[in-house]
Amino acid sequence: MKITTFNSFKSRNYRLYFSGQSVSLIGTWMQRTAVYWLVFDQTHSNFMLGLVVFATQFPSFLFSPLGGVISDRYNRYRVTLATQTCSMIQAAILSIVVLFTHYSIWEIFLLSVVMGVVNAFDLPARQSLVNEVVDDERNLQNAIALNSSMGKLAWLIGPAISGIILEKLGAGTCFLINAFSYLAVITSLLLMRITPYVPQPHTKKIMKEFKEGFNYLKNTPSLGKIVIMLACVSLLVLPFNTLLPVYAKVIFHGTASTYGYLNSAIGLGALVGAILLASLKPGANLKKLLFINLVILSIALLIFSHITNFSIALCTASLAGFAMMSQTTICNTIIQTEASIEMRGRALSFFAMAFFGMQPLGGLLTGTISQYIGAPYTILAQSIAAIIIAALFFSFLFSKKKKGKHALDEENLQTQLSNN
Repeated sequence: MKITTFNSFKSRNYRLYFSGQSVSLIGTWMQRTAVYWLVFDQTHSNFMLGLVVFATQFPSFLFSPLGGVISDRYNRYRVTLATQTCSMIQAAILSIVVLFTHYSIWEIFLLSVVMGVVNAFDLPARQSLVNEVVDDERNLQNAIALNSSMGKLAWLIGPAISGIILEKLGAGTCFLINAFSYLAVITSLLLMRITPYVPQPHTKKIMKEFKEGFNYLKNTPSLGKIVIMLACVSLLVLPFNTLLPVYAKVIFHGTASTYGYLNSAIGLGALVGAILLASLKPGANLKKLLFINLVILSIALLIFSHITNFSIALCTASLAGFAMMSQTTICNTIIQTEASIEMRGRALSFFAMAFFGMQPLGGLLTGTISQYIGAPYTILAQSIAAIIIAALFFSFLFSKKKKGKHALDEENLQTQLSNN
């Protein structure tokens, strides 16, 4: 049997992209773990924990539409290079503030907001860039799945390392390591041989292009409903990981390492799921997989919510990670492979709004509710929400395609452009 899991590595540019991002994402997860633990350790507040998640991710909700337009208008390679450089500067400033000043918690919040703004422009450009660094379009779905595997591997390694460093050297060291990790991705970008960018004339205003992107998804239910479903899951289910520091410190009476292990368990499950997705044959029914994994996520959260045995908690956390990974990776794959090239960046910006925009709102909601009913019952409610969402989108996820891969999207695009 021919192995297709790593087909995308035939492309030199993609190998560079993958290796640079792998190092950088480990640093990113180290910083994320350290920020959340630092806030909870200093405030002992579930609400403040939800608030820092909100501060970190909500700017992506506000600015992702603009980021999508920028990705479609300008050189995605240059935009990605710029955003990665800005991310490195943010991490360096954060490390200096924590290591060398008597900082307040609000300075951490402010720098978290800055990172959220940068991510709003980074995600659409960086995700769309995959289409340009993969030589063979037939390997695009494989490349997207491998990207997810890369992110999940970083999710496995980063928090575990961060937990140990938090105990031994403190949060500032985690931030400093993240700053240096960006050198890997910047170097990989500079070493790529990218086809020279040919500027295209843009006679339309940015807001008009944003409106076109919105109407494109509205008139393309196969993509629009995917974004809506992801938004619901991101708001009501995925923010369960907001409460992991509470479980680590209060329920399991652990330390920063305990928190790191919980995060890494989720990353391990997500990595396994991403590798399985990368191994899928072209033409696999991704929508049915979305439904199945949403049910699995509900079951995992149901068990995790009231568990008191740490070993069993790690196993259920891994199962939850396996299931939650599909919600983003499959949605991303469907959008990238089915959206027309003229709208891909804007479609991905709405994907970012649904994922990165709804999660901070959900994190704030999760933190607030858990202040009143406790972390276990909050996660139990998220388990129930997952089942309800699966039921609401059942008919859509199991519906049969009536047209070819791009036919309906192209028709809707032409209709949309003609109406404008």
